[in-house]
Amino acid sequence: MAARRPLIVGNWKMNGLTASLGEATALAGKVKAQTPAAELGLCPPATLVAAMAATLKGTGIGVGGQDCHAKASGAHTGDISAEALKDAGAIYVLTGHSERRTDHAETDATVRAKAQAAHRAGLIAIVCVGETLAQRDANETLKVVSAQLRGSLPDDATAANTVVAYEPVWAIGTGRTPTEAQVAEVHAAMRQELKARFDDGEGFRLLYGGSVKPDNAKSLMAVADVDGALVGGASLKANDFWPIIEAKGFK
Repeated sequence: MAARRPLIVGNWKMNGLTASLGEATALAGKVKAQTPAAELGLCPPATLVAAMAATLKGTGIGVGGQDCHAKASGAHTGDISAEALKDAGAIYVLTGHSERRTDHAETDATVRAKAQAAHRAGLIAIVCVGETLAQRDANETLKVVSAQLRGSLPDDATAANTVVAYEPVWAIGTGRTPTEAQVAEVHAAMRQELKARFDDGEGFRLLYGGSVKPDNAKSLMAVADVDGALVGGASLKANDFWPIIEAKGFK
């Protein structure tokens, strides 16, 4: 099996206006000067997906949505379909981010349906899993992550159309991160789960997310079975995001 190409994706969350496209342009300039070894993506708010895709066309930086509806169309005011994201120029879509699971009560079944929608539309689903602090303190991390993985990944998931991101809920935006040993333990367990269920389980890319910053990116992404990162606030500025990209090196 071919080596897994690292993937580093920036999640802008509910941040960014048209003027923010300058940061995407600045990032593209850095990529042009020095080609990263990692595949790169940015997931801006839905209002910027089409404009960012146009801005980044031909730069090697992909664009993604932060969520999608399970259905292709219909009376779902305020939602966006995977097909609409694809039409706007997206390559990826995040599904099951902890903020969606918490703020919108998304279940594993909901996440699974959205991942299926992403596949239907020809998008790469980045499926997020992760435990809360209470679950970590109760030594339930592996049980929780394993259950989320089983429930959130559809049977049609492959290494080509699906990426898994481990984002411990207690580390997102808090400045706290698990130890390298803790990250290694979870990623190893996820790898075994994927290999047991899917013929190409060894090929799935596993990302770490949760307070990834320039000063911890290199050590986190050196952990076995960490194939890249899903980055939040540090991806909003090209100068902050670039050192994280540098952690995986250049071609």
